[in-house]
Amino acid sequence: MISDSQSPEKLHKNESIKSASEFLRGTILEGLSDSLTGSMSADDQQLTKFHGIYQQDNRDHRAERRRKKLDKAYTFMARICLPGGTCTSEQWIAIDDLANYCEFNTLKITTRQALQLHGILKSNLKNTIKTVNDALLTTLAACGDVNRNVMCNPNPPKSEIYNDVQSIAEAVDTHLKPRTSAYAEIWLDGEKIVSHGGSDAEPLYGETYLPRKFKIAFAIPPHNDVDVFAHCLGFIAIIEGDKLLGFNVTVGGGMGMTHGNEETFPRLADVIAFCTSDQVLDVSEKIVSIQRDFGDRTNRAHARFKYTVEDRGKDSILKELEARLGYSLEEPKAYKFESNGDLYGWVQDFEGFWNLGLYIEGGRVLDEGNLKIKTGLKEIAKIHKGDFRLTANQNIIIGKIAEKDKKTIQALVEEYELDGYERFSGIRKNQIACVALPTCGLALAESERYLPKLVSDIEVLLEELGLFKEPIVIRSTGCPNGCGRPYLGEIGLVGKVPGKYNLYLGAGFDGERLNKLYKNSVTHEQILDCLKPIFIDFAKNRKANERFGDFTIRAGYVNATNDGNAFHSDLKEIQYQEKS
Repeated sequence: MISDSQSPEKLHKNESIKSASEFLRGTILEGLSDSLTGSMSADDQQLTKFHGIYQQDNRDHRAERRRKKLDKAYTFMARICLPGGTCTSEQWIAIDDLANYCEFNTLKITTRQALQLHGILKSNLKNTIKTVNDALLTTLAACGDVNRNVMCNPNPPKSEIYNDVQSIAEAVDTHLKPRTSAYAEIWLDGEKIVSHGGSDAEPLYGETYLPRKFKIAFAIPPHNDVDVFAHCLGFIAIIEGDKLLGFNVTVGGGMGMTHGNEETFPRLADVIAFCTSDQVLDVSEKIVSIQRDFGDRTNRAHARFKYTVEDRGKDSILKELEARLGYSLEEPKAYKFESNGDLYGWVQDFEGFWNLGLYIEGGRVLDEGNLKIKTGLKEIAKIHKGDFRLTANQNIIIGKIAEKDKKTIQALVEEYELDGYERFSGIRKNQIACVALPTCGLALAESERYLPKLVSDIEVLLEELGLFKEPIVIRSTGCPNGCGRPYLGEIGLVGKVPGKYNLYLGAGFDGERLNKLYKNSVTHEQILDCLKPIFIDFAKNRKANERFGDFTIRAGYVNATNDGNAFHSDLKEIQYQEKS
């Protein structure tokens, strides 16, 4: 008889939901047909994530509806996968049109190069997903315990290598998609498969898929705009002359943590090996299988691949990877990153096409007052023959514009005032904010609706100090889960409670160093009071070309944090000082 101390740990409840779901079917179809409520059952809410759908409600209306004894104002968010952030003009128009039938009438560019539609009624959900697929796009695996949208450097290609890397990223994205036919059956009226089950339905994932979400990114030095070290698995392109030699492989990155739980922390990925281009698919599949087999299925706060790597060590992961591959990988090769920002304005690529980088604040494509971003981009899409590329910083590149079309596109940019990047500050052009309120159920504080206001007040300080054009990376999230990668901001803000944020400083401008907690639970005014003397010090005492994050470490405001397990190392001292 096995004693309690010897009994296997109890699996998290989500594991049984997945196991009993018949490969992600659950009772989603029945829930869609239930017109008595605008919501889905709790179990199906977990399963619809795999289909790219989150149930939400407008939290701005919660109190009023509660007072009137009404149910929450339930709607749904659909996330649309765009590997490498690339879509055609026709696809952009199709998604733009769908936004007109959503509560907020906007598109949201995510920090992982996807598009989100917020405020979809349950009764319109199936039509929305079908329309997305009719445009040759999908929401499948945009969320859930699987590999999600694969990211890739969207900058204007300097050579054919950029196109090659994009093609490899798309191939990885396709290769790691779930194989279940449930998606087609539920949303596309696909033929019902009478007999399904067993490993044949999901040869890679199995019936319980992964312990948690999985994220992959491809970076092309010197640009680390995808924040490759924030991902479970990363590929850093190694280029020699005009030849793509292959990729350095990184494992174990991730941003999320939990307030008050020091066993959770953001972590930068480790560089473990080099692989050739034709080995990328194999490496990707085997790394995913390692997380499938060794990831923690008992504690979801400890279930990300970063903790698997942290607990087992990068050498152990490499050894297991090579055993599964059946061959050895080479040692990592030299590379250098210089920034993780975007290129704005007109840039010509190696083929002679023009590419126009446009700033989209918070990634929110909307028409509001005199602001006509949504209309302007649609008018461009109507005549544009190239592509649209979403960036990991929530901006957009109008790509592959022929010389003869450049003047027409520029006229539309000016007509709809999409050229604000020319007058914006360096810190504004380097800001990221997650959605947070009113739609995210996890948000503890504002983010997308707050950060632009904070930046406006910071700009006043920076202009006085001659730092208005200085690129400073600032990132905000409404909770500690890290969707906006706040722990890689030279200034990071993480919502603690309504109106209060943890303030972090010191991340690397190139995305290769985490920041560190500077002040705990501060208000808007306190944030400004904290930053003002540091900005003054920076303006007076910075070294030539020194970045703000580097300065805060050299000047002793925070300690450098390269290892995630050291992220909380100064927390007790900060708390002691605040109490004193």
